[in-house]
Amino acid sequence: MPAEHKPVLAQYISRELTLQSNSIVVDATVGFAGHSSIFAQQLSSDGMIIGMDVDPKCLEVAKQNLSDAKCKVLLVRSNFSEIANVFRENGIESADLILADLGICSGQLADMDRGLSFGQDMKLDMRLDDRLETTAADIVNSRDEKGLADLIFKYGEERASRRIARSIVSYNQKAKIKTTGQLVDIICSALGCDPNARKNKIHPATKTFQALRIAVNKELENLEIFLDAVPSLLKKNGRAAIISFHSLEDRIVKNNFRNNKAAGIYDIITKKPIVADRTEEIENPRSRSAKLRIAVKI
Repeated sequence: MPAEHKPVLAQYISRELTLQSNSIVVDATVGFAGHSSIFAQQLSSDGMIIGMDVDPKCLEVAKQNLSDAKCKVLLVRSNFSEIANVFRENGIESADLILADLGICSGQLADMDRGLSFGQDMKLDMRLDDRLETTAADIVNSRDEKGLADLIFKYGEERASRRIARSIVSYNQKAKIKTTGQLVDIICSALGCDPNARKNKIHPATKTFQALRIAVNKELENLEIFLDAVPSLLKKNGRAAIISFHSLEDRIVKNNFRNNKAAGIYDIITKKPIVADRTEEIENPRSRSAKLRIAVKI
């Protein structure tokens, strides 16, 4: 596994999601197979891991990292919202565990073709699936001020969304925004701050970048479709485990679990979400915002 890739909440995944040796596990956002590698250690040749991801580069790394697994491994290039289709097309009736880690893989943040990072100047793209047509550059260069402000506020929960949108539109009158570096400079100028001399842990561009990434990849819509499909794909006593990284995702997961509990479909194992301890936060800063919720089908 690439040295920079550390699966979040790994110790809790190992402890809370123990498996029978013949279990069928779906890692619906397999990434570099960090979590799937943990599951593979518990499975025999009678078990199976189905890994899904929209990024072919991730699937290639996942294939390498699961090459020594004793269990069967099926890797599919597919969005997690298409999980029901993956089951049907591969003759899978139900699973013992379905996991989705909603975070961005470390390798994707460093990938110059993805345009996800404000730490390096790269092409402003943000598509996790390069089959999608609309990029982040398309959005910032085509939306009007109100449309941009609403998007940044809705998906980024950015209070200064109107100021940022105004600065983006003003810049567009002179030139197109093509790189992440340009966008970072525009955001910081709108907020009156220096990105290299910030006092807070959160970069000034974080919320705007989050909003654009969510919009480009339709992340919240896909999450709702995925969560609605999961109960019918789990065996009795099968578990759904979701790791979210911001309040918008976590709220959707929490409400879905609660609604399924009220309908007599789920029992919620995690009354409060599991979060990283201080040691993991220091070793893997990405884990600071991770929240793990687990439900079991009854």
